Amino acid sequence: MSTTSINQKGAGLAGVISENQEKIVSDWMREMNAATRRSDLINEADLKAQCAQFLHHTKQALANGADANLQSAAWSNVRQMLDEVSKSRAQQGFSPAETAMFVLSAKRPIFTLIREAHKNDAQTLAAETWTATEILDAMGLYTTESYQRSREQIIKRQQEELLELSTPVVKLWDGVLALPIIGTLDSARTQVVMESLLQAIVQTNSRVAIIDITGVPTVDTVVAQHLLKTVTAARLMGADCIISGVRPQIAQTIVHLGINLMDVTTKATLAAAFKIALERLGIDFVRVQKS
Repeated sequence: MSTTSINQKGAGLAGVISENQEKIVSDWMREMNAATRRSDLINEADLKAQCAQFLHHTKQALANGADANLQSAAWSNVRQMLDEVSKSRAQQGFSPAETAMFVLSAKRPIFTLIREAHKNDAQTLAAETWTATEILDAMGLYTTESYQRSREQIIKRQQEELLELSTPVVKLWDGVLALPIIGTLDSARTQVVMESLLQAIVQTNSRVAIIDITGVPTVDTVVAQHLLKTVTAARLMGADCIISGVRPQIAQTIVHLGINLMDVTTKATLAAAFKIALERLGIDFVRVQKS
């Protein structure tokens, strides 16, 4: 490649990629094999295809006059691809470093070709090396940020799923539901609890709901307010609420804080609350003596 054909910033890098794409992919794959190639998470054919696609989009962006500003319109296809790569790697279990190395490991093959192309022109060699460094570093940073966003989305979704799993509504009897709560009851979880309980009340046409707080470590003013909101919402749906699992320590805390639970039936155990629920439904049990 003639150095006299380099007339604009990035044109040299575009030329290097255009004339040596297969060699870059081959050397790039070898670099990843030596660094962070995860054959257990992605096969060689898929990785090679990603490398070729990345070089194609990069070459097009550079041909359209793109510089190191990765947010410019010319880099849109590259950004989209890096987002997809980062998201898939976040889901597959790659680390942030392994994901960033998808881009950064291309440096050595590209720099080697730039050096060979401009070995007789130190000024152009320095300029093109710096241009490639800026662009690849910007891509590496973008990939890391995109990976982080993807991981945050995955974690948020997992937290929501755990919240749903940690607040199961159990049907104890026709017309009687139980909602065991384990752990701290914050605003976000209260919303999930309330939605789960109200939906179950509608689906089962239940008249009594038992909220069991045996697994709640402490009850402060905030937790009590969340419980009262849930009780009020259930009453609006036509179901009476009983709070069970009120331990001596919790009872003392509620009294000390001056929390008013006078209009809410409370019981120490789930069994006692279940007995009250059956009584409200007009159901009674008689022990049968064995002869």
